[in-house]
Amino acid sequence: MELQDLEAINAAGVPATFVNEKYGAHERNTFDIWLADSKKPTPLVIFIHGGGFIGGDKSRYYDSEDWPRLLEAGVSVATINYRYMNEPPYGILSSMNDSKRCLQYIRYNAEKYNIDKDRIACSGGSAGAGTSLWLAFSDDMAEPESDDPILRESTKISAAGAFVVQSTYDILRWADILGLPKEKSPEELLMIARAFGLKSAEGVDLYAQTAIRKELDFLGKMSAESAPFFVYNDKEAGIPTNADELQHHPLHAKALKDRAVEVGLEAVVYVPALGFEDMSGKDLVAFLLEKLAV
Repeated sequence: MELQDLEAINAAGVPATFVNEKYGAHERNTFDIWLADSKKPTPLVIFIHGGGFIGGDKSRYYDSEDWPRLLEAGVSVATINYRYMNEPPYGILSSMNDSKRCLQYIRYNAEKYNIDKDRIACSGGSAGAGTSLWLAFSDDMAEPESDDPILRESTKISAAGAFVVQSTYDILRWADILGLPKEKSPEELLMIARAFGLKSAEGVDLYAQTAIRKELDFLGKMSAESAPFFVYNDKEAGIPTNADELQHHPLHAKALKDRAVEVGLEAVVYVPALGFEDMSGKDLVAFLLEKLAV
């Protein structure tokens, strides 16, 4: 059975309150949402799936044991789809902008979903984790003058959770972060170009693509005013030998932790391979409930 064919039922056997809600024009602009039983507007955690921005589906976390815990604590849960980066307008930013719009759409329809607009967090793994941190660290991307009322909504969130996350989507920074040679093969250059939204790396100085690099560099965006975040990475350290090890190396988590210390931002970071064990003992759910004031 394909992921997208799974019925929207969580690990406790509870079906989603709304299934395949549309938040935009693209066929993958859909989400499912489980509403906590409450007469008052509830906090919300939005889960964003991974898959390298070229795969994955909102059903990825249907069996998460975290969802029943959140719902029992009075927190609603949503899980979203977004367009892949190999679809127009191309690049990682196009995928992340879909997630941003979904956040804004839910805020715009907060009354329908009984959501407290001021208490929303995002979480996910890999690509979904990076998107969550991009939202957490970016300035408010609301467009007050937009003709689209959804885009006038705030994009700020209260907290973010990230599993095996990359440190930045300015991939050209990875060599320094992971201690690797800066020279790139033609295949690597093409991969970076496509992540930046370009069709080819031929005749292009990728280092000179300053606008997109700055926008994708959520590590550089992080400040003391950003939303607090939780990171867990259980991968082995060492020299990466394949794309998975490169993208999910524990040193990505270390870079995030180091930057948080530098700017004075609260971060809970667990990286067993590097000896990082947060003394608070909080898991993701405990962290989110604290930040959502539940």
